[in-house]
Amino acid sequence: MTAPAQPPAPAPYTYVSPIPVRRAHLGDALASEWTKIRSVRSTMWTLGVMILLMLALGLGVAAIAAASDAPMGEESALGFGFFGMLPAAICVITLGVLTIASEYGTGMIRTTLTACPSRARVLTAKAVVFFLLVFTVTTVVATLVAAAQVAIVDTAAEPSAGEFLRATVGAGAYLALLGLLSLALGTLIRHSAGAITVMIGLLLLPLVVALFMFSAALKPVQEWLFTYAIPAQMIALYADQPPFGNEGPAGWEPLFIMAGVTAVALGGAFALLNNRDV
Repeated sequence: MTAPAQPPAPAPYTYVSPIPVRRAHLGDALASEWTKIRSVRSTMWTLGVMILLMLALGLGVAAIAAASDAPMGEESALGFGFFGMLPAAICVITLGVLTIASEYGTGMIRTTLTACPSRARVLTAKAVVFFLLVFTVTTVVATLVAAAQVAIVDTAAEPSAGEFLRATVGAGAYLALLGLLSLALGTLIRHSAGAITVMIGLLLLPLVVALFMFSAALKPVQEWLFTYAIPAQMIALYADQPPFGNEGPAGWEPLFIMAGVTAVALGGAFALLNNRDV
C-alpha cells in the first residue's frame, strides 16, 4: 500500500529590513564625530571663550596702541593679533584633549569602537572634524580682528597680502594644528587633566625656563628656547624676521614646523591606539 504524499515543508521565514544595509565608511564616522563635537557643552564653552579672548585682547591692544600715538614705523598692526592668539591657544588645547580623552574618562570610547571597530577610522574622523571646525572658527575671527586692527591703528604701515594671509589663514591653521597635537597627546595619555597639563606645560614652560637661564654656559640653550618655544613661533608667524633678534624660522616656517611635529604625534597616536586595549 502506498503511503500518502507528505505536504512540502514550509519555507523558513526570513525578515528583510526595509532599511538599506551597506558597509560603513569614513563618511559615517565623520557624521558621528560631528554630531558628538557639536552637541557637547565643552565645545561651545571653549570656542566661545576663545572667540571672546581673540576679539577682546586683539582689539583692546590695538585701541591702546592707537590712543598712545606711538610711532609704528614700518610695522603693521597685524602683530597685535598675537595677544589674543596666545590665550586662545589654551582654549584650543583644552578642546583638542577633550575631543578624545573625555571618552576614555566616561567609557564612551568603548561604545565608539564597538560602533566603528576600525580604530584608525575613528581617530581620522575625530582629527578631520576637529581640524576643520577649529580652523574655520579661528580663521573667521582672526580675519575680523585683523581687519579691525588695520582700521583702528591708522598710523601703522599698510600690511602686504602675505602678511594679512599669515595673520588670518596662517593663524587659524597654526591654532588648529596645535589642537590636533593636543588631540594626539590626549590619545596617548588617555587622561583629560594629565594631557591638558602636559600641553600647557609645552606651551608656556620652555619660555619661562629660558627667562631664568642666567649662566653663560646655558646661553645656547636659552637662545634655542627663545627661538623655538611655541609663543615665539606665534610671534614669528606675524613677522618676516625671527623674534628676539635670533636666527630662526619666520613667516610661514613656524606653521610648517608645527605641521611636522603634529604629524609625528598623530602617527604615534595611530600606532598606539591600534596596538593596545581600550
